[in-house]
Amino acid sequence: MKTQIRNAFTLIEILIVVVIMAILAATIIPQFTDSTADAEVATTEFNLNTVRSQIELYKAQHGGNLPAFASGVITGLTSETTYNSKTYGPYLAKMPTNTITGSDVVVEVTGANPIDVINVTGSNGWLYHSGTGEIRIDHLSHWDK
Repeated sequence: MKTQIRNAFTLIEILIVVVIMAILAATIIPQFTDSTADAEVATTEFNLNTVRSQIELYKAQHGGNLPAFASGVITGLTSETTYNSKTYGPYLAKMPTNTITGSDVVVEVTGANPIDVINVTGSNGWLYHSGTGEIRIDHLSHWDK
């Protein structure tokens, strides 16, 4: 009796491979989508820390005065004439984008009260209190960072 040689896969073998690939895809793909969201949050928090450090540098170089974002002093050249005649800046090449909201707009909050949840719209990049120098992310899930 002659033995037949198979040259193809059976339907069962193909189905088993497809099921295994589907299971692998179902476990791997959600990890990639989570890492994208995590990267956006990490980038925004890094940008927030950068802006905070530049506000502190501005404050140190300008006799304790805080920058006014509306006037663009954080992205331009400034001079301090009270103590010396040096030119400082720019502190930032441009305002970084809040990757969570996709905006680089800074909304200045004024008044005696600090930034509160009521100031959060989620449509701008940053919330900045011009009286205290406090800056926060304009997003409800991350505004308290």
